[in-house]
Amino acid sequence: MTSLSVEVLAADAAEPITSAGNAQLGIAVLAGIAVIVLLITKFKLHAFLALTIGSLALGAFAGAPLADAIKSFSTGLGNTVAGVGVLIALGAILGKLLADSGGADQIVDTILAKTGERAMPWAMVLIASVIGLPLFFEVGIVLLIPVVLMVAKRGNYSLMRIGIPALAGLSVMHGLIPPHPGPLVAIDAVGANLGVTLALGLVVAIPTVILAGPVFSKYAARWVDIQAPEKMIPARPSEDLEKRPGFGVTVATTLLPVVLMLVKALVDIVVDDPENGVQKVTDVIGSPLIALLAAVIVAMFTMGRAAGFTKEQLSSTVDKSLAPIAGVLLIVGAGGGFKQTLIDLGVGQMILDFSKDWSIPALLLAWLIAVAIRLATGSATVATISAAGLVAPLAEGMSTGEVSLLVLAIGAGSLFFSHVNDAGFWLVKEYFGMNVGQTIKTWSVMETIISVVGIVFVLLLSLVL
Repeated sequence: MTSLSVEVLAADAAEPITSAGNAQLGIAVLAGIAVIVLLITKFKLHAFLALTIGSLALGAFAGAPLADAIKSFSTGLGNTVAGVGVLIALGAILGKLLADSGGADQIVDTILAKTGERAMPWAMVLIASVIGLPLFFEVGIVLLIPVVLMVAKRGNYSLMRIGIPALAGLSVMHGLIPPHPGPLVAIDAVGANLGVTLALGLVVAIPTVILAGPVFSKYAARWVDIQAPEKMIPARPSEDLEKRPGFGVTVATTLLPVVLMLVKALVDIVVDDPENGVQKVTDVIGSPLIALLAAVIVAMFTMGRAAGFTKEQLSSTVDKSLAPIAGVLLIVGAGGGFKQTLIDLGVGQMILDFSKDWSIPALLLAWLIAVAIRLATGSATVATISAAGLVAPLAEGMSTGEVSLLVLAIGAGSLFFSHVNDAGFWLVKEYFGMNVGQTIKTWSVMETIISVVGIVFVLLLSLVL
């Protein structure tokens, strides 16, 4: 368990900062979330500011002293950024190296060159899943859309037959698989084992992405039969490069952090002896920080230097990768502050008090809470962070596998029915040249399929674990 998880659980066990009853607390939570939703949707306020104001409003509605509410928010923000900030930065660097070196284009071109017409949707899922591992969703879309449009135009495919599988691959990685920010924060909040969560996440992700991608794309292509819009086909990132890294080494570098974290999880299960020398080594190299740092360092040589980058160009690439994540870090941090305010007010115990007599399983409850917040705010990350804070006490007494499934249930819920309050909705709409109705029939339905299929497989796994 990470130090952040220990602090979260310790805070959860402490006396709440208000003596408000469950009814007042419940109203305060709804009011706090309503403030966040209203500020994001109606007033178009940045999610960081909305979460900050919403956290203070939550404390005020619950009758907590303002100084205590501010302290809770600041503590949660600091702990969250300390826990995942470096990992988000390393993931951004790795993604930027992958894009700028032409490594992403190399993966795409190699797979497409060896893929027939019938297998093309499956190839798009594979491309999006591999490339989507180290990239934020929005970055992945910007990187993949030119490829999707070019493949659809060159092969005269329906845009949905090619585009939906690619979007499904990116979205599933974003919601279920660390080191993406949402899953990382949820893992910290409930004290889950990252390696086990990653392994179980892959088990859930594979059938989910198949059903939401290649299978659903057949129907999406019938509902919305459109061709790639000419004006949206931009230049590719690697067109100006004289050379680019090879396919095998690029894939190996991209998957390196995942492999190291999975090795750690496997050794932890098989050996299960903290004093064992092998386990000590894998605990270090399989930690998210070391795994991602190792991948970044390796990528500087296998991708950056292979593309002919000078030391100055490498430094510039790293520098450019960090600027865009400032907003992500602030949103994730503010979400952590909101979560800690929920915990310190005693909302977790309130959830337990309300749900102890219900027949709803904890995993389904976590999914439903994430769904509600996702529908209201439009942000998968905000939904994941807030839901994790609310259901963290449910993790007490659960086995390692069950806690990981709790994270995946939250992640699946956070993807439910993207609509007009989600930035991703408009990004997909504009790139694919669709109207709002067409975007709902394709993108929104695809996200809902991912969410529902995801929770179904999480519940099935819970029967085994």
